[in-house]
Amino acid sequence: MDSPPLHIIVVGGGPAGTYAAIAAKKQRPEAMVTLLSEEPCEPYEKPPLSKAVLVGKAHPLDAQIAGPDGVGRHAVVLECRSHCEAIDRAGRAVVLRGGRRLSYDTLVLATGAEARELPHLPIGAPGVHYLRTEADAHRLKAELTPGRHLIIVGGGLIGLEVAASASEVGVRATVLEVEQRVLARVCDEETGAMVHAAHERHGVEIRLGTKLQRAAPRPDGRVSVLTDAGDEIVADLVVVGVGSRPNDRLAAAAGLAVNDGVVVDEQCRSSDPSIFAAGDVVRFPGPHGLVRLENWRHALDQGTIAGKNAAGATEIYAAVPSFWSEQYDLYIQGVGWPVAGSTRIRRPLPGTAALQFDVNGNNLVYAMGINVQRDLSMARRLIERRIPVDPAALADPSKPLAAMLKTK
Repeated sequence: MDSPPLHIIVVGGGPAGTYAAIAAKKQRPEAMVTLLSEEPCEPYEKPPLSKAVLVGKAHPLDAQIAGPDGVGRHAVVLECRSHCEAIDRAGRAVVLRGGRRLSYDTLVLATGAEARELPHLPIGAPGVHYLRTEADAHRLKAELTPGRHLIIVGGGLIGLEVAASASEVGVRATVLEVEQRVLARVCDEETGAMVHAAHERHGVEIRLGTKLQRAAPRPDGRVSVLTDAGDEIVADLVVVGVGSRPNDRLAAAAGLAVNDGVVVDEQCRSSDPSIFAAGDVVRFPGPHGLVRLENWRHALDQGTIAGKNAAGATEIYAAVPSFWSEQYDLYIQGVGWPVAGSTRIRRPLPGTAALQFDVNGNNLVYAMGINVQRDLSMARRLIERRIPVDPAALADPSKPLAAMLKTK
């Protein structure tokens, strides 16, 4: 008598979950793979939400993660509007809202991250927006009409992308950033200054070293914000972009090891051997200890490994993280693992282009640039292959990075 097929359940319809489900099915074609998503639609790419979607150049479903035919083309069963409320580890089942149970042989958690909420600007308050889903983007887009005033709390990637989109559609934007420069967590001072200057050229006001003291709705429907400097700013709407936190409540309630994210090993396995995890919700072994990453490339790469391993493979996830952001005519990218004490080298480039490298010993460990997509692609390969580099060549714009790849 034939044994029943392996049943793999993936919780979370973002890139990590979608790629995990597809990879599991490819690894074990006879397995039953079910993808549970809380959203009402096919899994879609989220990077456009703060950019092309807000300015009306794209719709979220224009960029489905699994392609135009959806996850069904990969023989994965998608269950939308599925809210997983508990994991019964002893019974190897997930419990959905309403009490329905789905049994699993292996489980992949890809529950992602959620917006960090400010008490003075709670989610759902009139005129207050947080941007995580396509529904959030549609609500915000409807309010971004020419002549209105928008306050953005947070001068990180999401906040500045929203500011750029608002400027493009004729909305006046004011950014409040608690640090002394924008993008303080992702780039150096010189690169951040280039991005800051671009926003000022487009009419965006950026207030640095400014903390939100309190906020309150006004009778006319607008929102009043008071800063720690005592300034009151009144705007038509507010967008909050002050980071996120891992959505690890489900894992924690099930008794899995969590530490600002679900703790996994190098094969994406949690403290329960039958449960794997991937993406923004995960804390995994990096080159300098446990780390949590939030970016698209990490989510899909780690999701792929988690899905394969849930289906019986034993692959190791070795990440070279990267990020990108589009603001006006600036395409900002970073790749690699910054290492304390590295030597920073800047390659002089004309116009709006910029490129810098972090070298540790003889190896390139991190690179960041603006409008240098080809160079960043080469830098990724140098980092991945651990090819020794010459600092003088990195600083010389006449020395192509592609040539350095051929030295080994």
